[in-house]
Amino acid sequence: MSLSGTGDPSGGEALPVLFPAPTDRVAPVARRPVPPPPADADESARQLTFFGAEAADPSIADLAGLLAGPGEAVRMGGTARLSIVVDAAWRVHVLVAELALRGVAATWEATVDGRHAVRTSYARTLKPLAAAWLRGTGKRPPAGFHLNGRRLRLWLATAGAAEPSGFLLRLGAADEECWAPVGGALDAVGLAAALLGPGEGGPAYRITGRRRLAHLAELVGDPPPAAPATDWPARS
Repeated sequence: MSLSGTGDPSGGEALPVLFPAPTDRVAPVARRPVPPPPADADESARQLTFFGAEAADPSIADLAGLLAGPGEAVRMGGTARLSIVVDAAWRVHVLVAELALRGVAATWEATVDGRHAVRTSYARTLKPLAAAWLRGTGKRPPAGFHLNGRRLRLWLATAGAAEPSGFLLRLGAADEECWAPVGGALDAVGLAAALLGPGEGGPAYRITGRRRLAHLAELVGDPPPAAPATDWPARS
């Protein structure tokens, strides 16, 4: 099964049915970025967080948020491809839409363990990102790597998990060299988090505390229409 990055099912195939297909609440993914609707009085009065998801237009650089988590990059000639395995169908909806907004086509397929593998096409636009993160076949954040709202939003949408005591941001199991630098980037945006090892339900960073969770919610913005409210940090 596949889905093109334009949001149109190829061959008439539907998205995964583990989560309902987006209803009419969901704006269709267009070939060009769709301008947001005019903000109402309350929205216009709300001050944007400086590094928040609403503070800048989508860009290819935002996809570093996938690589901060369990996303993978592969180079081929003058191109590169990103891939990530997600555990719920709503994440496929969100990820394919986010990639399309950045001009990146994607396909998905079911995995043998009931998850969903999302892969971009090989694209020249992805090569600089992959080159910055890859050391041979290994992955490591480049010098000066930082997180912002849009990168965190993509990380959370593909590998975030709500807990009674906080929120998890999952990491790549084979990406141990990434864990410390990514943790430092979380610290730098006011999201100091505890690293959970594989034996503790990780690898993942756990964010706890009312203030930090409220800050996370402000940074990543409102949930995508396809995301269950329980799987997204709530703004206070």
